[in-house]
Amino acid sequence: MTRVFNFSPGPATLPEPVLRQAAAEMLDWNGSGMSVMEMSHRGKEFISIYDEAQALVRELLGVPANYKVLFMQGGAIGENAIVPMNLLGKSGKADYVVTGDWSKKSLKEARLYGTINTAATGPGTSVPRQSEWKLDPQASYVHICSNETIGGVEFHWTPDTGGVPLVADMSSNIMSRPMDVSKYGLIYAGAQKNMGPSGLTIVIVRDDLLGHALPITPSAFNYQLQADNDSMFNTPPTYAIYIAGLVLKHIKALGGLTAMEAHNKAKAAVLYDFLDESAFYTNPVAREDRSLMNVPFWLKDPSLDDAFLKGAQARGMIQLKGHRSVGGMRASIYNAMPIEGVRALVQYMKEFEAQHA
Repeated sequence: MTRVFNFSPGPATLPEPVLRQAAAEMLDWNGSGMSVMEMSHRGKEFISIYDEAQALVRELLGVPANYKVLFMQGGAIGENAIVPMNLLGKSGKADYVVTGDWSKKSLKEARLYGTINTAATGPGTSVPRQSEWKLDPQASYVHICSNETIGGVEFHWTPDTGGVPLVADMSSNIMSRPMDVSKYGLIYAGAQKNMGPSGLTIVIVRDDLLGHALPITPSAFNYQLQADNDSMFNTPPTYAIYIAGLVLKHIKALGGLTAMEAHNKAKAAVLYDFLDESAFYTNPVAREDRSLMNVPFWLKDPSLDDAFLKGAQARGMIQLKGHRSVGGMRASIYNAMPIEGVRALVQYMKEFEAQHA
């Protein structure tokens, strides 16, 4: 069997040891005689899986005791509605910082539930400096997207929002480096980039932000009810939680988030250093705001895009086509992408440039 280098933005490549363990345990988990897919979410077998996954989230991210870790469904798109439904109850107002397509979607959805102020808008190639933000001190929260997967723009600093809770969509860079959870009121993230398969959404929410849901909030989306029921108010995505637990154990074994940060910086440097030297490929993102997870780039001649993609696929490198809204190429290099994959991509890019420049 030959594994490809999968540069998909999500669902993304998973660590091979995790996939092998899941395959070995598919029919019989830990002598239970059944697959995790078949387990009752309230049975002792799955509860042990759930408890370990939650403990690993807390350990790796250093989640303080006054935060709840919820395992939910609906992805970041779902949270775009669930967050305002749960947090707008205090003032009915919130601030949103727009840095790309995903924060635009968050803003649009939130406007269905309250008065939403656009505190700042970036050009799509950089994060607006906080001195440019126009924040409302009466806001219930301030929302950011910490990494824009389409534009390749990432926050490498944590905004200071004073007494107003900071909320972050971290779907594409959670678990990629150490962070201070205590600086956020709420963090949410779809698991399918760095933590596991699609279907699972992690929510980390400070205790004082619970209990403010709007009356229209469906029970299954009420953070207080989910927290009171250990994320089991309704059936959680059990198999996705199991895989996430295996991924988190794998990250811990490799040295935790400090090791992940070093690994991700090394990979990104290989690709960005080449892009900066080339006149054939371009990346327009401001250097200080470049994503370590998603690297968009464009060929000098767009008519060569199809040939580039076909050549990459022939060499075992897939999912490099840029998002349909912007075109070009995009290499998503999440935790599980080995540095050998990035080096293989750069070598191919050099060869392609030599043939077509």
